[in-house]
Amino acid sequence: MKVINHIKEVRLAKKITQIQMAEDLQITRQTINAIEKNKYNPSLELALKLAKYLDVPFEQLFYLEEKE
Repeated sequence: MKVINHIKEVRLAKKITQIQMAEDLQITRQTINAIEKNKYNPSLELALKLAKYLDVPFEQLFYLEEKE
């Protein structure tokens, strides 16, 4: 199984830049970029912070892609 996220789509819909989001969450823009490209899975704490920051349910941002 693979964790997939919709952070980029939600972030763009809310007109938030990676830089703004990174500064607000006190992480690097590179971290945001890596998460959005599914190259890095955030810790549970950061994942929950992302959902709260973007004001969407956790399940809307992250889901498991099941491979057969």
